[in-house]
Amino acid sequence: MTQVLYITAHPHDHTQSYSMAVAKAFMETYKEVNPDDDVVHIDLYSEHIPHIDADVFSGWGKLQTGKGFEELSGEEQKKVKRLNEISDQFIGADKYVFVTPFWNFSFPPVMKAYIDSVAVAGKSFKYTEEGPVGLLTDKKAIHIQARGGIYSEGPAAGMEMGHRFLDIIMKFFGVPSFGAVIVEGHAAMPDKAEEIKEDAIARAKDAAKTF
Repeated sequence: MTQVLYITAHPHDHTQSYSMAVAKAFMETYKEVNPDDDVVHIDLYSEHIPHIDADVFSGWGKLQTGKGFEELSGEEQKKVKRLNEISDQFIGADKYVFVTPFWNFSFPPVMKAYIDSVAVAGKSFKYTEEGPVGLLTDKKAIHIQARGGIYSEGPAAGMEMGHRFLDIIMKFFGVPSFGAVIVEGHAAMPDKAEEIKEDAIARAKDAAKTF
């Protein structure tokens, strides 16, 4: 059975967020087309995602030197175990749907914490003599993002770092297919906001049919 991780990084739901509204339409259409797929919603604002801190580095270091898991401190065990659960779930899935707003030229910090937890050597990529090689070569991903201004072209295009980051990390992981449904300009052109939203929803539905 195909497993899809629906990964949302927004504190609001579809009634208040453009990205979540478009994502809702995407997922509804996807489920209609693929009724037997297992869709798991990961709300990053509700999940416990340990930051990679001193405990994590210490725990990983002990394991790398051959110590058993039981030799880690309580905090080290708790954080390392949780990070393993997150990364195992990620590499075990087949498709990823990332949903984010555009905050300060990027995305909310919970998404960066999540990516840090799944960027694990030996799981999502490996080091070789020729450099790092992605291991997720049989996956598929898409990013749904809302931007109040225009960042796909024009003078602000170089300032967009959210979708660009996910694009780079998916390539680093070896994911061969990474699409996008971008909603933008609704804050800059409030008189066209509803039209922009509906256009994005239509594009999302189309994208979901072939995802």
